[in-house]
Amino acid sequence: MRGRNDGAQSKRPIVLLCVMVVCLCLLFLYFSGSNGQAGSAALEYGTKFSRSLGWGSDGDGDDGSEESIFGTGDADDVKLKSFPVCDDRHSELIPCLDRNLIYQMRMKLDLNLMEHYERHCPPPERRLNCLIPPPHGYKVPVKWPKSRDIVWKANIPHTHLAHEKSDQNWMIEAGEKIKFPGGGTHFHHGADKYIANIANMLNFKDNNINNEGMLRTVLDVGCGVASFGGYLLSSNVIAMSLAPNDVHQNQIQFALERGIPAYLGVLGTKRLPYPSRSFELAHCSRCRIDWLQRDGILLLELDRLLRPGGYFAYSSPEAYAQDEEDRRIWKEMSSLVERMCWKIAEKRNQTVIWVKPLNNDCYRSRPPGTNPPLCKRGDDPDSVWGVQMEACITPYPEQMHRDGGTGLAPWPARLTTPPHRLADLYVTADTFEKDTELWQQRVDKYWSLLRPKIKPDTIRNIMDMKANFGSFAAALKEKDVWVMNVVPHDGPSTLKIIYDRGLIGSTHDWCEAFSTYPRTYDLLHAWTVFSDLDKRGCSAEDLLLEMDRILRPTGFIIVRDKGTAIEFIKKYLNALHWEAVTVVDADSSPESEENEMIFIIRKKLWQPGGSQDPK
Repeated sequence: MRGRNDGAQSKRPIVLLCVMVVCLCLLFLYFSGSNGQAGSAALEYGTKFSRSLGWGSDGDGDDGSEESIFGTGDADDVKLKSFPVCDDRHSELIPCLDRNLIYQMRMKLDLNLMEHYERHCPPPERRLNCLIPPPHGYKVPVKWPKSRDIVWKANIPHTHLAHEKSDQNWMIEAGEKIKFPGGGTHFHHGADKYIANIANMLNFKDNNINNEGMLRTVLDVGCGVASFGGYLLSSNVIAMSLAPNDVHQNQIQFALERGIPAYLGVLGTKRLPYPSRSFELAHCSRCRIDWLQRDGILLLELDRLLRPGGYFAYSSPEAYAQDEEDRRIWKEMSSLVERMCWKIAEKRNQTVIWVKPLNNDCYRSRPPGTNPPLCKRGDDPDSVWGVQMEACITPYPEQMHRDGGTGLAPWPARLTTPPHRLADLYVTADTFEKDTELWQQRVDKYWSLLRPKIKPDTIRNIMDMKANFGSFAAALKEKDVWVMNVVPHDGPSTLKIIYDRGLIGSTHDWCEAFSTYPRTYDLLHAWTVFSDLDKRGCSAEDLLLEMDRILRPTGFIIVRDKGTAIEFIKKYLNALHWEAVTVVDADSSPESEENEMIFIIRKKLWQPGGSQDPK
């Protein structure tokens, strides 16, 4: 027995040596793929590389380790040579809105409640660790404002809507391009005339929908290709155009390619990611939503989002058709909105416009037991991330009830006027004004650093990944751009301040993918986003891949963060087909983090199999 044991022990070093050699060979093969391609490895899941070095975590929270996801910062840290490239079927992947994932994981979802169109993110072990390729023939997008009316067909090679909606003037094939005449299901003669008609119905001066600056933010539900939102922009009105990733695929992709603000979402079971009292107008033109379902829960979600005195413009057969079913729906819907204390502002032709009350008087005068009920006193109407909708009316806070409105200044003064809801966050007007001034200085510096690389029309779609009060976006007021202001779901509820300034945005968790198509933003601004991720223990590599997914080729990233975060990102530039533009020290204001730096990056235009110059 002893002889055999000794013999076994003598063999162990040889076996271990063989295993180590095999592992090293496999690692070499995995990371030495040419131009980022690794054959079938492109479909592997998970962030194996970051986890193997201790830079990432599978969970959303802290795993108890104090080790930074940025490694040691030493020059000897491993630099990634390449990422595999996803195959072509993933060129339009939206990880958290991927119906293939739903089928693969056999999720039990209620189709009647639209749960299959809500966010369902892949667990870490099922995330694709590869670069999303552009479609073949991809071109730098047409620049705004021309892009409102025309885009490259190669960038969104889907023309079924042009045929399906050919009688409604949604879009038209025109050789290598797709044209957008500005039509819609209920506005065949153009969105501009339809918008003027709504303003006329509301007796707004000169038929201008902005109502002398008092109407600024709009929610367009079931927006199609967002021509309604696109034509509002010329009136200094900004719309959050909303549609699901449904059978009419690529509606939101078309909208963002055109340079029109848009977001992928659905009225299903969860609240939309916007705070209460964010919009002056909600709009639905043939959006095919059953507003009567579940005791009117979807209409009550719109009620939560509308400001005091806000409007709901509804263009649909129920508002005018005379067949038995449409008349039944109209009767029941009229009863519901009356119990919600909405009143008809105007009803004409195919459109009805309701108006929401200015205070709580109507709610308090309803007979006891009236449905829908008021929401419970402890309900937070601004808590939205993953929060279930409820069939209840959101009453106004006592101060807003006494004021009979929001007290917001008209646009554009409201952009820099401290809103009343700052008090909800215990923030003073002085702090707000200093923040606005600080970010104006910072944005001026950003643009001076970018100026050698950009022209006036280079940048259109911008995302501020950690927007705070929205002062970054406010500083861009003179630029022909729009900003998606993203507020972390677990931080202060500053998104309501952003909407009160006349800007738009969304709540989000950067441990997950954003609800947008690939290649939809020209500029990403990441202020301490990586440092925040480090504290939570999520994968910084996953975030880099997500930023690459949503950034357009030739687009820019501005990272404002600690030096360790900057050094970490530098290791990935070649693997991501990014190039460094400049690195400078940030300002030394009290609000800046210690050792904070500014790193500007540009994404190259590349195709699988080779790279192209970003010019």
